[in-house]
This record gives sequence, C-alpha cells and structure tokens, in this order.
Amino acid sequence: MARTRAVDFEEKQRGILSSAAAVFAEMGMEKASMSLIASHSNVSKALLYHYYPSKDALIFDIVRTHLTELETAIEAADRTDVAPQERLRLLVKAVLKNYEGRDNEHKVQLNGTSALSAEQLGELQAIERQIVKRFSGVIRDINPDLNKDRPLLMPVTMSLFGMMNWVYMWFRPNGPVTRDEYADIATTLILEGVKAVT
Repeated sequence: MARTRAVDFEEKQRGILSSAAAVFAEMGMEKASMSLIASHSNVSKALLYHYYPSKDALIFDIVRTHLTELETAIEAADRTDVAPQERLRLLVKAVLKNYEGRDNEHKVQLNGTSALSAEQLGELQAIERQIVKRFSGVIRDINPDLNKDRPLLMPVTMSLFGMMNWVYMWFRPNGPVTRDEYADIATTLILEGVKAVT
C-alpha cells in the first residue's frame, strides 16, 4: 500500500528546500552532504531521503521552485496596458522583489546546475526562456530597431539580467539605495542606453 502524504508535507518540503539551499550556498554543491542537510533541516536522514533521493533531486527542486515563483511574480507584475518603458520598470522591480531573501536559492541556480541531467536542465531552461522572452519582447517594443542591422536584442536583454542576477553580490538592505531604487537605476540604464545601441 502506498504511503500517504502527511498533512504538513509541503510545509516540511519547503523547510527542507530552504535549509538545503543555505547549506549548498555556504558549503558548495560538492561538499554539502545529505547528512549535513538533514541536520540543518532538523529532520532525520531517512525523512530527508523520503522527500529527496539525492542531492541532484534537491538542487533541481530548489532551482525549479525558485524559477517557477519568479515567473509567477513576473507574470503578476506585467501590465500590457502601460507604456513599454513603464512595463519594463515594473518587471525589473518584480524580479528584484522576488530575489529578496532568496540569495541562497539564487546562488544554487547560478552555481549548482552542472550536475543535473539533460532532462532536468531542459525543464529549467524552458522556464528561463519564458522569462527572458517576456523581457526581450518589452525591450523590442522600446527599440524595434535593435535587430535591424545586427542581432542586438538578446545581448541587451541579457545585460539587464546581468544587472539583476548579480545584485546579491553587493546589495545590502541598509545600503545607500533600496531595491526599488536600484530597479529604477537598472531600468533607466537600459532605457537610456538602448537609444544609443544600433
């Protein structure tokens, strides 16, 4: 007979993912062990294996959950009824707000996927492509000539993601700018810079 799910299954799973992300971010993917993750999660090793049979499965679910929640936040923030410049600003703010408190998950996304299978990577890349496509569509609306002579839309789009994705390396909550202010800075850099890109 199949084992039924506990009432708090998803809550425990979420706690494990958060703890595992912290361990991976601090120790690295290779040094982090399932024993250490279980201890950090305050669960037995047997229970951890009930949820996740391997480190790869944990890494995959950390990144998939992180990307899925990011995509949901971006979709909720997207406003097709406003000018593309304002639409981009809203999308950038949504990304940076979603990243708040998720530095560990973000580090796992950036550094931990090399051990994943081609199928797992394909699933994650499909989510990433959807996110990038939404941003590139807005940037194309701002400057329709970006791809006129050379394919510059993707480099400009990925430059914006570079500004957003590495913010965890230097941003401090009590620093000189807030997340919203930095979102305005990053958006303005793209909006003003894209005018000169041909």
